[in-house]
Amino acid sequence: MDKTFMTRRTFLKGGLGAAAVLGIGGGTMHYLNMVDVKGRILIIGGGAAGCCFAARLMRRISNPDITLIDPADRQYYQPGFTFIASGIFKPDEVWKPMSKCIPSGVKWIKDSVVELDPIKQTARTAGGQVVEYDFLVLTPGLQINWNKVEGISRETLGQGNAHCIYDFEGAQRIWPAIQELVAKGGRGVFTDTYTKLKCGGAPKKICMLTEHLARKEGKRDGVQIDYFCCSDALYNVPLYTPRLLQIYEERNIGLEVNHRVKGIDTQAKKVYLEHHEKKKVKEINELGKEVEVERTIITPRVEDYDLLSFVPPQSAPDFVREAGLSWTEGKLAKDGWAMVDKKTLTHIRYSNIVCLGDVAGIPTSKTSSAIRIQLPIAVDNLLSIMQGKDPEKIYNGYACCPIVTDYGHVLLCEFDYNKDPDPSFPFTLQDMSKEQASAWMLKRHFLKPMFFHGMLTGLM
Repeated sequence: MDKTFMTRRTFLKGGLGAAAVLGIGGGTMHYLNMVDVKGRILIIGGGAAGCCFAARLMRRISNPDITLIDPADRQYYQPGFTFIASGIFKPDEVWKPMSKCIPSGVKWIKDSVVELDPIKQTARTAGGQVVEYDFLVLTPGLQINWNKVEGISRETLGQGNAHCIYDFEGAQRIWPAIQELVAKGGRGVFTDTYTKLKCGGAPKKICMLTEHLARKEGKRDGVQIDYFCCSDALYNVPLYTPRLLQIYEERNIGLEVNHRVKGIDTQAKKVYLEHHEKKKVKEINELGKEVEVERTIITPRVEDYDLLSFVPPQSAPDFVREAGLSWTEGKLAKDGWAMVDKKTLTHIRYSNIVCLGDVAGIPTSKTSSAIRIQLPIAVDNLLSIMQGKDPEKIYNGYACCPIVTDYGHVLLCEFDYNKDPDPSFPFTLQDMSKEQASAWMLKRHFLKPMFFHGMLTGLM
């Protein structure tokens, strides 16, 4: 057990005060405003968004009628997976039994939702139970589509030294593999994915931590590290991108953009990629005239590796699209993200549905920090709707991605919908365009207990 792990008692004594100082309380005192509303509330999904939402509602409603559907046995602090993969956290430090995380008074149906009817206001579980609701909180998270990477599955993670840190077991398997790569030398290939994804900084973090471990062990000359990025830039928030690119260049980490993982040959240790490049080409149109059009040119590429860290494509759970709750046009439509008003976090078609967390089709990063800020806004807006009022609380798109650049420093990226910096105090007093040891302290020692003892209890 981590000697610096903060218990609930020590968190309540010092953690809430620290949260206030850090400016990360996110509506800590909202639970004092009790309301007397009626209606059956159904929460689909018991991850960070769902459980924390339930906890806040229990502190806000006088006589709540809340049902939560989720099949999981454990509640994971998923940002901790990268620290498991880099040897910082032990696996047992990042989870608690789900039974201890569901707020007292909430009816828990331990099952999965397979069908949702927003018109009849019913949800059907895999076990055949039909649950009726008056108000719906849609927080099922996202699904990882393992089948979209050929040659590997969730069950075969680790074979051929191909790993994924977005899986609890996968995060554990990659740590000894990284140690072996550093000790013996070889090539580490790191990739991300072409869809919106949970914590888009995670693939970059494990790449830089592997590089730093090799330097710490005096083995850097024997290790080649390459990062294949799906987009046309390593990062898309202007304040932080230059330093991140500088780090990759300074540390001799190879960077290739516009590459997607198509498949993996685990026996031969080869990763099959596609290079997507947009080009202007001249074509003859239906009128026989020459016109210039933009086409995507796809070029196959094969790379050898000794260690591979990959990320499968991600999307909203299938039942969300099948229920007609997803965007039908625009960039967020392809992967089924829920059609949500980005300001009020209410569904655009169905006024009795609020949606937040990873499933929400909003133009910001899918991180637990974003959820923390979304929570009080979505709770207040749901309570307003239950009282027959319009939702008035506004979310500005705040997200925070603590990009761990080495064992001791974090580039703390805080920004809004416009990709403008939105730093929290006291980080406003520092140059946050560069990595800071203070941000490492926040990430390493405080965010995990804040999740377990603050967010999950409805206090933050």
